[in-house]
Amino acid sequence: MRKNIMKYIDLHTHSNYSDGTCPPSVLVEKAVQKGLAAFALTDHDTIAGTEDAINAIKEQNAPIKFIPGTELSVAYKDRDIHIVGLFINHKNTAFKNAAKMIIKRRDDRNMEMVSNLHKAGVPISMEALMEGNPDTVVTRAHFARFLVDNKIVSTPAEAFKKYLDTTTPYYVPRKYIEPEEGIELIRNAGGVPVLAHPLHYKLKETELEKLIKRLTLSGLMGIEVLYSNHTEADEIYAKKLARKYNLLPSGGSDFHGSNKPAIDIGSGRGNLAVPYRYLEKLAEACNYPL
Repeated sequence: MRKNIMKYIDLHTHSNYSDGTCPPSVLVEKAVQKGLAAFALTDHDTIAGTEDAINAIKEQNAPIKFIPGTELSVAYKDRDIHIVGLFINHKNTAFKNAAKMIIKRRDDRNMEMVSNLHKAGVPISMEALMEGNPDTVVTRAHFARFLVDNKIVSTPAEAFKKYLDTTTPYYVPRKYIEPEEGIELIRNAGGVPVLAHPLHYKLKETELEKLIKRLTLSGLMGIEVLYSNHTEADEIYAKKLARKYNLLPSGGSDFHGSNKPAIDIGSGRGNLAVPYRYLEKLAEACNYPL
């Protein structure tokens, strides 16, 4: 339990509605146990877990604020980047329809990869990947977990190297929406778009700043400056980018449960501490009542 001198938050977490392993109700329990004042659920390309989280807080009478969110994968050159959307109106029809389209594209890709693996003798199916949750957004992490659980490989890293990496013959690329579309979807649903883990993409400084300029011109409002994998130098650089491009600072653990066992909700790898004031400024930017 954290001391009550300062309030801390986590604005980047995943449940079993995407590639996390914990149901939203367990995320609520864990966030309360860590003494967090608020947390956001930011599953990949979906807001399907929002109602579960809201209901869990009511049922548990949990003393914590919940922020509905998502993490959209969008196209950038030969890769994808991620835009976290905070304060999403999960009943927004346009957003829900767009999410269905995005998930269908992902599902179509996944079915092709399942077929490719089948041809290679791997006994895999979409039903097995969903793990009993038909609403889950299946990612390559689900494939990796299946391959490990069925002793086809020993580790997730081996699963990616042999079967799931973009260089393998089984991989099928996804069709992504453009960054401008993702930002517009988030803002039209009442949300604040935030560039997730900006240093994760391994872009050169000039290329990263070019990307941030493009996103900012399209309505990007925030950037993750505090993140589980950031070094002290990374944090300093990310905060510098936030100031330079007038972006609101955000932060989160990118908690995935047992899929990323070294990362805990709220504290990341042990030294993450996202201050509550970040949430206040982000909420103020979209007139979201805390």
